[in-house]
Amino acid sequence: MDEEKSVADVYDAVADPTRRRLIQLLSEVEELPLHEITVQFQMGRTAISKHLTILKDAGLVTARKVGRETRYRLNAEPLKEIQDWVSFYEGFWKDRLTKLNKLLEEEL
Repeated sequence: MDEEKSVADVYDAVADPTRRRLIQLLSEVEELPLHEITVQFQMGRTAISKHLTILKDAGLVTARKVGRETRYRLNAEPLKEIQDWVSFYEGFWKDRLTKLNKLLEEEL
């Protein structure tokens, strides 16, 4: 049950465009402090913190304190579950389109 909850959290976490932008931003650097993340968005520090908390709860982001500052880092491992799910359906649709092409060729 915990594994299912974790997977659901990852899907929920990436469903929001702001969180997807956060993932993209963090993928481009080793880690960033909150104040450097916040300037990339047109929303306040509190809103960004809430989005980061959701990503952290889903295991997509880690946070560490350095003095008075919190630094965030991407943990892309949970995204593998989404990649595996999408890959399955990519194969599914490829197979269907191949069959459709064969049927169309037979018709001509």
